[in-house]
Amino acid sequence: MKKNKTLIYILAVIIGLIIVNVISSNIYKRFDLTKDKRYTLSKVSKSLVENLDAPLVIDVFLEGDFPSEFRLLRTEVRQLIEEFQLQSDQIFINYINPIEDETIRERNIQELTKSGLEPYINTDNSTGKVTQEIIFPWAFASYKDQTVKIPLLKRSITEDLPTQINNSVQSLEYAFADAFNKLVKEKSKKIAILKGNGELGDIYIQDFLKTVQPYYNLAPFTLDSVATNLEGTLKNLESYDLIVAAKPSEAFTENEKLVLDQYTMNGGKSLWLTEAVIMDKDSLYNDSGSSVSIMRDLNLKDFFFKYGFRINPSLVKDLYSAPIMLAIGEGSQTQMQPIQWQYSPLAKSNSENAITKNINLVKYDFASPIDTLKNGVKKTILLQSSPQSKLEGALKTISLADVTKSPDEASYNKGPQNLAVLLEGEFTSVYDKRILPTKIKDFKSKSSPTKMVIISDGDVIKNEVIRNRPQELGFDQLTGKAFGNKEFLLNTVNYLLDDTGLINIRAKEINIAFLDSEKIKESKGTWQLVNIALPLALLAVFGFAFNYFRKRKYT
Repeated sequence: MKKNKTLIYILAVIIGLIIVNVISSNIYKRFDLTKDKRYTLSKVSKSLVENLDAPLVIDVFLEGDFPSEFRLLRTEVRQLIEEFQLQSDQIFINYINPIEDETIRERNIQELTKSGLEPYINTDNSTGKVTQEIIFPWAFASYKDQTVKIPLLKRSITEDLPTQINNSVQSLEYAFADAFNKLVKEKSKKIAILKGNGELGDIYIQDFLKTVQPYYNLAPFTLDSVATNLEGTLKNLESYDLIVAAKPSEAFTENEKLVLDQYTMNGGKSLWLTEAVIMDKDSLYNDSGSSVSIMRDLNLKDFFFKYGFRINPSLVKDLYSAPIMLAIGEGSQTQMQPIQWQYSPLAKSNSENAITKNINLVKYDFASPIDTLKNGVKKTILLQSSPQSKLEGALKTISLADVTKSPDEASYNKGPQNLAVLLEGEFTSVYDKRILPTKIKDFKSKSSPTKMVIISDGDVIKNEVIRNRPQELGFDQLTGKAFGNKEFLLNTVNYLLDDTGLINIRAKEINIAFLDSEKIKESKGTWQLVNIALPLALLAVFGFAFNYFRKRKYT
């Protein structure tokens, strides 16, 4: 009887194990036990790859013998790609080390660099000897006949490498989802680039246009026909989802303002890059090396005031600013040197907002401060100058010679100044309870929910032009520094036009703990001694104790 019970128990265990194996082989489930849910994809990310009808091939170049920070990034990239592969069997991955083969190393480096994959040069002096290695923290994603590049490292001119890696890990899901979105979704939203009021020419916004073109349909739009066909112009403008006003320099007529106002009332989104003071760096490069700042009147004060903000007619000077290259010295001793230029604030971003989270500093030139006004519209400050700022009124002579003088730091006490503001909600018409400049059908005094972003410097969108060729937006050719202008503007446009929630993935918060490299260096010898001596000491104590008790037992 006892034997039968034992046999039944053994058979039950075997059958149970078989059932568990069958279930586990047919049902696969992963559990994300991390506190920040770093391995849980958003619904938006999943939806992008669930219905792929062709192979989506990802080539990752983050391979090789890396420092610990890049090994961590590589691990996080692999984990994330695995999560995407669980959503679709059409995703294929290749991990490539482009510099492994010495015979084609240089050719690969040149080809990848030409494709826009800028390498990261890692300098290591932890062993007392300075070594450098090339790392390509990039990936390509290919679907059907399209290929897009995916940046895996979020570089910063102010953060150390561990912080850059942490920011990169936070942005990985968005980087991949954004790339997949460009590949699998057809362009449906339209952007109107306003013309006719002295806005920047196409050559000066070429890099911006090139950056947003893979996402949206772009077209120039002039308000010239307002004078003869106001309602027709408004109807045509309403076919666009967003208007971009890039540094207008000529005043808007009341009829033009009415069209823009009703466009907003009907739910149209707007991106304004404008200022209240006329001053450009180019105007200083003359024989006297100086120019006078004057107020700019675009006839938009009441327009902006009604919507809930005001651009003040003054300039922001900031001790935390970008440099300007000037010739210092005389005769043959003259040298070009970078010198801090307080009229070029480096704007700090709002780390809580999806538009500005983890972006690099944004470079301004002659920015004006923005005041926000209470009117029921939600306002979010996106960019600010540093706390060490001061304000300078218009009608002031600005000279390049001033740059060589030490600034009076005590006077930079006005605190952070608003340089970019997001407005969201239901706007009240500028012409509410006012006589219309021209009667129109279906006039609206209250808008449907919409969004608007105001940037108080048109130069934020302006790329440099050298020998009639547009340069990369935000990249300073003289100092070699890359600022966050391009990413900020792209995120802004995506936020204004995003109705899927994709841009909100950027707000994902992931915190990674890194070892302190300085402490490691300082205590390296101590821990080496502990790791070598402690096991030997414990072994000696154990041996002594074993022999002692053995002798006592048998003697």
